[in-house]
Amino acid sequence: MRVLGVDPGLTRCGVGVVEGVAGRPLTMVGVGVVRTPADAELSHRLLAVEQGIEQWLDEHRPEFVAVERVFAQHNVRTVMGTAQASAVAMLCAARRGIPVALHTPSEVKAAVTGSGRADKAQVGAMVTRLLRLSAPPKPADAADALALAICHIWRAPAQNRLQRAVAQHQAHAARTAHTANTAHAAHATKGRTA
Repeated sequence: MRVLGVDPGLTRCGVGVVEGVAGRPLTMVGVGVVRTPADAELSHRLLAVEQGIEQWLDEHRPEFVAVERVFAQHNVRTVMGTAQASAVAMLCAARRGIPVALHTPSEVKAAVTGSGRADKAQVGAMVTRLLRLSAPPKPADAADALALAICHIWRAPAQNRLQRAVAQHQAHAARTAHTANTAHAAHATKGRTA
């Protein structure tokens, strides 16, 4: 499985590609940051983020895109920029038919470090160890993007099993409802013709 992790941001949008399967050593394919100038117009910054993510999708051809789920922050301006960059990443993936998964920061930290309250240094250290790198990726946005990809690879099998179970349950419920409706309709018809 090859996953592009995206740590959304307008000034620095972390991107990282990890390949592997749960339970086996993972490999970093690439890591970097899509940067935009803080003094540029918002529309131009979003276009730059889109172009940067498109380049990563072209170059690395991931099967999945894992994006950090935006959560409420005290700084509304920051959260708006993060949400807009996140939407751009999802749009780029959807345009190509690549499935997108959203993971919360605490979910990613817990998956990678064992603690949902880990700080950026702990996440960077564990990403370095898990991917057998010589040094933590810089800046922290790049390490966070790799952590998102790792989290998705490790959690995808369980999520897929859960989605299949839900789909099977819904299909069974639909068949049961259809059978009950058919029997009810047949009984009603029989009563009218008697």
